[in-house]
Parts: sequence; C-alpha cells; structure tokens
Amino acid sequence: MNPHEPILLKRDCPAVRIPSGEFFVLPKDSEVMITQSLGGSFTVATREGLAKIFGDHADALGIELAGSPTPAAAPGEDTEVSEEEVWEQLKTCYDPEIPVNIVDLGLIYDCKLTARPEGSGKLAEVKMTLTAPGCGMGPTIAREAEEKIMTLPGIAEAKVELVWDPPWNQTMISETGRMQLGLV
Repeated sequence: MNPHEPILLKRDCPAVRIPSGEFFVLPKDSEVMITQSLGGSFTVATREGLAKIFGDHADALGIELAGSPTPAAAPGEDTEVSEEEVWEQLKTCYDPEIPVNIVDLGLIYDCKLTARPEGSGKLAEVKMTLTAPGCGMGPTIAREAEEKIMTLPGIAEAKVELVWDPPWNQTMISETGRMQLGLV
C-alpha cells in the first residue's frame, strides 16, 4: 500500500480529530490518506483535516496488523515488571502530528512503579506534558499511554497525569528524537 495514495474506508470508523481531540466517526467510503503510521495507530488526512485512527480499526483502512498486545497480568499474578519496561512501552506512543515517540520527544517527565496490596500487580504512575498546553490531543495521548502500559504483565493499574511544570521546550527532545526531526 502506497502511503501517499488515497484510501476509501471499508466501513464506518471511529477516529479522533487532530488537534481538538474530539471523537467522531469517519463514514464508510470516506477518502483518507495515511500521513503517519507509528506505534500501531494511523494519522490520516481527510477532507475535514487530520484524524487519528487507532490500530484496532486498521481493518477500516484495509490494513491487517500483525500480532496482538501482550495481555496484562491477572490481578494477584506475581509477575515482575520494571520501570525500564514501562519506559520502553511508552516509546510505542506517538504524538499524531510529530513522528517521534513521546519519550524521545521529552514529554514523559516521571515514571514510578508501586507495589499494590497483597501482591496484586503494580501501579504505574506517569507524569506527562505536551508540546503546547492548549493541545486537545493530550487526553487521547495519555489514555493511549495508559492502555499500552496496561498490556505489560505485572501492571494492575496505570495512571498518566498531564502536568505543565516545567513547561516543555525543544531542549527536552532526546538525541534520538533530534536526529529523527532533523534538528542535529
């Protein structure tokens, strides 16, 4: 599939309007063009502007995604998970307008794991910011991060909090992110 060719949606498809974060449905046979396909989701250009389509709706684009996420550990399951694994999982989340993951973009400020009572898995608490405080996609990106963290065995709960202090700036982008954006 050529990423710069128009695609007609195979069915009605839930999507998120960029940058407002508003949920809506793209009707079957709507013409879209994939502008970014990272982290298992798709940014598409539509007649009304940009939208994000999550991977579980890839079939509407005529795309079959290989594999499925690893299920989270059952409550009470004694599975060790590390902060490093959570950070790696967060690298599968992308801002739909910027082709760099949220870790390398410098949006993740903190990640803490806490054991839950009676060995029922761990709570992952993440502090995240956005490139701009008015970005309507913040709750969507945070929700996606929580969902992806929850796929890690040993995680019983994930909370991603949007914070604004310190304010994000380009110096927070990792060396890898800078290279991907052509800033080096």
